[in-house]
Amino acid sequence: MTRAQAIDQFENFIMPGIRVIEATQGGGEDNPRRCEAWNNWTDALCKDGCISDWQYANWSHPPSCD
Repeated sequence: MTRAQAIDQFENFIMPGIRVIEATQGGGEDNPRRCEAWNNWTDALCKDGCISDWQYANWSHPPSCD
């Protein structure tokens, strides 16, 4: 899996749920929550063998986490 594919899946499947949580808790962006979700996402991809240890260790957070 490429970084672009991982970000695309994160944006389409993980971020909608995070945005719902953010909206119910005051509406502001919660960047620590977003970063944690990205870290959990890439950890799961690595453990499932979808990305390498190198990719997991070296990929930065996507723009939606900044």
